[in-house]
Amino acid sequence: MSVESTMLPLGTSAPAFSLPDVTTGNQVSLETFKENELLLVIFLCQHCPYVKHVQAELAKIGHHYGPKNVGVVGISSNDVANYPQDSPEHLKQMIEEAGFNFSILYDESQTVAKAYRAACTPEFYLFDQKRSLVYRGQLDDSRPKNALPVTGKDLRNALDLALTHQPITGVQKPGVGCNIKWKTGQAPDYFNL
Repeated sequence: MSVESTMLPLGTSAPAFSLPDVTTGNQVSLETFKENELLLVIFLCQHCPYVKHVQAELAKIGHHYGPKNVGVVGISSNDVANYPQDSPEHLKQMIEEAGFNFSILYDESQTVAKAYRAACTPEFYLFDQKRSLVYRGQLDDSRPKNALPVTGKDLRNALDLALTHQPITGVQKPGVGCNIKWKTGQAPDYFNL
């Protein structure tokens, strides 16, 4: 089922997290990125066709903006009891296959997804140096079945403006993707089933 992102209000402070890296098992937290100019948080998973559609561009963004002092982190919050292909082992394989240079963290309790009001995969949150939300929404206008090229235009524009301390102008369009797979009875109030 495809859904739109909830569009967390701009200016929201980055919700704290401390989650295990699926590759190393080490805890990664908001503090891990304290030296980064910007922080890009991406909710994703392994099986979603919307994520698969853009994963090559996500790898390019990580490689392009990481050296520019942008912290990038993926978070997967799906219920692995019902969606085992989103388990940490499969996420680790995804990192290798896609060529990601950023960590994917596993949100087993789904509390981080709820704190971010995440609704879909992929979903993007860009925070400035003060960890205030400056962009949330779509990567670009491409979708798995609309034949538009994946360019990352919307997110790249936001990253470029934020890196030069310029306001991000224009309409921020909601992201669209697969709904986060909530555990039975755990779907948050903001998520319309």
